[in-house]
Amino acid sequence: MRVERVPLRLITAATAAVFLAACGQKQSAPPPQTPEVGIVTVQPTSVPVIADLPGRTSAYLVAQVRARVDGIVLRREFTEGSEVKAGQRLYKIDPAPYIATLNNAKATLAKAQANVASQNALVSRYKILVAANAVSKQDYDNAVAAQGQAVADVAAGKASVDTAQINLGYTDVVSPITGRTGLSQVTPGAYVQASAATLLTTVQQLDPIYVDLTQSSVEGLQLRRQVQEGRLQTEGIHAAKVTLTLEDGRTYTEQGKLQFSDVSVDQSTGSVTVRAIFQNKDRVLLPGMFVRARIQEGMNDHALVVPQIGVTHDQKGTPTALVVNKDDKVELRQLATGGTFGNNWVVDSGLKPGDRVIVNGVEKAKPGMQVKPVDAKFPYPVAASDAQAAQAPAASGAASANAGGASAAPAASSAAAASGAQ
Repeated sequence: MRVERVPLRLITAATAAVFLAACGQKQSAPPPQTPEVGIVTVQPTSVPVIADLPGRTSAYLVAQVRARVDGIVLRREFTEGSEVKAGQRLYKIDPAPYIATLNNAKATLAKAQANVASQNALVSRYKILVAANAVSKQDYDNAVAAQGQAVADVAAGKASVDTAQINLGYTDVVSPITGRTGLSQVTPGAYVQASAATLLTTVQQLDPIYVDLTQSSVEGLQLRRQVQEGRLQTEGIHAAKVTLTLEDGRTYTEQGKLQFSDVSVDQSTGSVTVRAIFQNKDRVLLPGMFVRARIQEGMNDHALVVPQIGVTHDQKGTPTALVVNKDDKVELRQLATGGTFGNNWVVDSGLKPGDRVIVNGVEKAKPGMQVKPVDAKFPYPVAASDAQAAQAPAASGAASANAGGASAAPAASSAAAASGAQ
């Protein structure tokens, strides 16, 4: 087989052509571009501080109607579950024995009063006779003593009459307060006793009504510290406001007022009781109902808020954000959040005013990477005026003072979904 040799000059020329072609391709490749990311500049704003607390309703006034005299119940004069007025008669107890006792007391009083008249006349006569030595001084002294005893008998008789009248009045069992009656514990013909304080029924005033809430002592401590540091306003137009969510998920129409916070901590639960009061004209709230209350405890005028889309969570659940520094390079920041305000996270630490947080193009940015920051374009507001902040709790669920891990997971998933949508 014949092999033809290729001239060396042709091989050299071909190699040079390939090399020049490769060099030409490298020179024609465009330089890498700096990725563009959307940022928001963090600035202090006013947000309400909200605490979501569980609780139960309790009556404003509760009166247990009990027997104060012994006797047979003749009749019941109210309908169970109806509204009654203060002083309205509820039961009638047989008054016959007490009428007799009253008549006896009046007769005893009349007898004592007659005896006083007799003793007064005797003392007057003895006074003249003792001056003429017609009677002894001892007889006169005895007459004066008998007169004093007769006066005392009259006072005792009057007290007996008063007692008998009071007991007779107790045979009319009246409601001590205006409110709604409960079940009747006795029926006509039942024997009731004052010594046993027989329970007849219960009357409860439901308008207004109390809501007793439970707050952990740690949350209360944080609240007081924020007030002392001047981060919260709890007076004036920003005084605490309370809204209720009922058992069926609906929001109660009336807004309540915070009454007080208990001064002692329950040792078994580590919580304190916070009491609020609500108007209840339609009797929607009944004692013992479970509710959830949202308390606007004050206003944080120096809060830093970041759109939820710009906050993610690492494997440990710690919230993080990507920040563009002054050299336009990306930094990873670990945050501590204190709840949500609308579509924003309220950041307690990890950011400072003026920081530029990446909210658009998060998937393109990596820590240490050079980026080109531009103003973000998205529908979520970063800041809010005082008027918006006041309306935010009812409209979108404002910053929760006790937001924890349970709320962090949904926020993280929503942020990831929004980031993926971009």
